[in-house]
Amino acid sequence: MVKRGNVHSSPATFLHSVDPRIKLDQLGRVSLLCGILFILSGLGTDGVPQLVQSRTPSSSLTGLPDLPKSLSGYSYLIMKLGPLQLTRKGLSVASTASSLTFIIFQSASLCLATTTPEQLAFALRWFLFSLRYIGVPVAEIVLTLMLSLRFINLMFDEVRNVALGIVSRRINWQQLTMKETVDVFCFLHSADLQEYF
Repeated sequence: MVKRGNVHSSPATFLHSVDPRIKLDQLGRVSLLCGILFILSGLGTDGVPQLVQSRTPSSSLTGLPDLPKSLSGYSYLIMKLGPLQLTRKGLSVASTASSLTFIIFQSASLCLATTTPEQLAFALRWFLFSLRYIGVPVAEIVLTLMLSLRFINLMFDEVRNVALGIVSRRINWQQLTMKETVDVFCFLHSADLQEYF
């Protein structure tokens, strides 16, 4: 029986080769994003009451007896926080949206962290190969993907160098006006972009 929370070194999977700092940092960010999405979509789905009124006549006009309330205590409204309300529909939408967002972002992050650009380009070429017959430029798409995956690390390094340049200058940001702050950023980023163009 495997206890929860234990780390097992065998069988070795591709996740064992990834640095834990990468996995855990990205996991925290994606979890925060999905938590915010869950709260906003849960409270916002049915948060505003509908302006539409029922078009059926009331039971007193039709002569029918009122329908009895549910004996089991079913309630569409789960929680009410002032003007915001959490309903069953909102909970369903929120859990679906946050789960799908987490799966998409985390799987893309792990795929990019563990797979080389050449392997990703080869896999995309294999999947898109049949679209070549209807005129889709598969070779150009694959080349663009591979070049972007190759050079994205260079862009991240340049952004890091710009950030280190700003820190090493020991700029007193409180004394700068808004225009001077924008000028500093524009100067450093224009120097960064001149290396590429």
